[in-house]
Amino acid sequence: MRYLTDRKRAVGNGSARSGTEHHWYMTVSAVALAFMVPTWIYIFGAALGGTREEVVATFGQPFVAILTGLVLFVGMQHFAKGATMMIEDYAKGSMRKGLVILAISLSYAITAAGIFALVRMAL
Repeated sequence: MRYLTDRKRAVGNGSARSGTEHHWYMTVSAVALAFMVPTWIYIFGAALGGTREEVVATFGQPFVAILTGLVLFVGMQHFAKGATMMIEDYAKGSMRKGLVILAISLSYAITAAGIFALVRMAL
């Protein structure tokens, strides 16, 4: 028989063995998005209303292309983890599994389509 103190049980990942990791991922990605999204919105707003050539030239710049890719990837991963957590809290049974698969698939599809469009514009 192992003797575990209350502190020893509390240290680490929690009862699910992944709660702390999930919390830190969501916190770090939220802070990253808090800096990236306003910068991206400023760039996107400046390009909005321009001709196709102007928009392609704007998103063809390395900084803008990398920032757009990061916003897409980090934003959709943040969405997938947050939606999964919400679904796990409120749905039951096979509906839960289906909704989790849908949320993750949707985030990957949006990421893939966005990166594809970005590569087409940047190259």
